[in-house]
Amino acid sequence: MADTTRLWTRERRAQERAANTRPSSLPARVVFCPHALQEHLKAFDDKVNAFLDNMFGPRDSRVRGWFMLDSYLPTFFLTVIYLLSIWLGNKYMKNRPALSLRGILTLYNLGITLLSMYMLAEVAKVLWWYYFSKLIEFLDTIFFVLRKKTSQITFLHVYHHASMFNIWWCVLNWIPCGQSFFGPTLNSFIHILMYSYYGLSVFPSMHRYLWWKKYLTQAQLVQFVLTITHTMSAVVKPCGFPFGCLIFQSSYMLTLVILFLNFYFQTYRKKPMKKEMEELPAGKEVKNGFSKAYFTATNGVVNKKAQ
Repeated sequence: MADTTRLWTRERRAQERAANTRPSSLPARVVFCPHALQEHLKAFDDKVNAFLDNMFGPRDSRVRGWFMLDSYLPTFFLTVIYLLSIWLGNKYMKNRPALSLRGILTLYNLGITLLSMYMLAEVAKVLWWYYFSKLIEFLDTIFFVLRKKTSQITFLHVYHHASMFNIWWCVLNWIPCGQSFFGPTLNSFIHILMYSYYGLSVFPSMHRYLWWKKYLTQAQLVQFVLTITHTMSAVVKPCGFPFGCLIFQSSYMLTLVILFLNFYFQTYRKKPMKKEMEELPAGKEVKNGFSKAYFTATNGVVNKKAQ
C-alpha cells in the first residue's frame, strides 16, 4: 500500500512539473513591486553619485546628511519637472483666461524679499538656504505661465533659473567655503531690490513709482562683473580654491553678462525709437518704419524743410 502511495505521489509531482513547463496561452501577470523599484532607483543613484565623486573628488564632510544634498537625483528631477511644467503649463493655459494671482504674488514676493534679507545678513551660516531658494524661485516662471506672460519666459530666464539650482547643489557638496560666499551675498542684495519691485508692481496704483526697473538690470550686470573680478582674483593669487571651479564660475558669469546685455539693449535701447513712432502726429509720412523727418535729420540738426 505504501509503495502504491509513493508511486502515485511521484506521478502526481511529474504531472505538476510538466504542467508548469507547458507554455501558457495567457500572458503572465505583471506584479508591481515597490521594493524592487526602490532597489533599482538606489542602484542608479549610487552610480550617479559615484560618477560625480570620481569627477569632482571627495565631498565636503560638513554638509553630509543635509536635506537634498547627498543625492543629485532630487535636484535633477525637480529641474526636469520645472522644465516640463513650463511646456505643459503653456499648453494648458493656451485657451484659458490668464489668472491674476495678486494675493499669492504679494505674499510670494514679500517672502522672497524677507528670505533674501536673511541670507544677506547671515549668508555664511545659511548657504543651504541660498541653494534651496533657487528651487523656490522656480515659481517665478510658474506664475508667468498661469498669468499667460509668455513673453517673460525667455531663454535667459529659464537658463538662469534651471542652471543656478543645479550649480549650487555642486557648490554646497564640494566647495562651501569662503570663496563661494561673495556671489550669494551680492545676489541676495539684488534680490531684495528685485522682489520688492515685483511685489509693488502687483498693484496698478504703484506703477507710476516703479521707474527704476532699468537700474535693476544695470545692478545685476554690475553684480556679475564684480563676481567675475572676485573669482579671477583667486586665479591671479591662488587661495586653495579649485582652479577648475574658478574657470567654470567665470565662464558661467560671462554667459550671464552676454545674455543680460542682450536683454538690456533689446528692452531699453529700442524703446525710445518705438515711443517716437507711437507719438507721430496723424498724417505724418512713414517709410520703412521711420518718419520723413527722421531722414532729414543728421547729427541732431534738423533741416528747415522738415521743421
